Amino acid sequence: MKKQIAGLILSLSAAVISGLAMAEERGTPDEAIAMVKKAVAYIKANGAEKAYAEFNNPKGQFRNKDMYILVYDFNGKMLAHANPRLVGKDLLEAKDADGKFLGKALIQTAKEKGKGWVDYKWVNPGTSTIDQKTTYVERVDDTLVGCGIYK
Repeated sequence: MKKQIAGLILSLSAAVISGLAMAEERGTPDEAIAMVKKAVAYIKANGAEKAYAEFNNPKGQFRNKDMYILVYDFNGKMLAHANPRLVGKDLLEAKDADGKFLGKALIQTAKEKGKGWVDYKWVNPGTSTIDQKTTYVERVDDTLVGCGIYK
């Protein structure tokens, strides 16, 4: 069952997000950090409900190049993501291509450090290959707000 969930996540993410990478423009670490900081400020100014709706909006202000905002609660539930099929799902046990518990790693970084980068391997929707990816996360109350880039 866990392998099926991981496969589904990889497939759905690649399919839904493929439009973001079509321009073949990759985000930079500085752009990912800036997007997270903008998202955190948006949550604080507008509240979580309105912010998550904007983060989930495919034509919203939180989409740039191959970047988008994701939000997890500390139980592993996806609260916002470019792929609407992942929103509301428990992804605590989700693994990357090497079997690394991605949800746990993102949450641990946010809880223990407050902010930081998490490296993993993920399907690149622009190439359909498994590539190195890194996601910058910041803690906001009992959630994390993140933005990832391909290396």
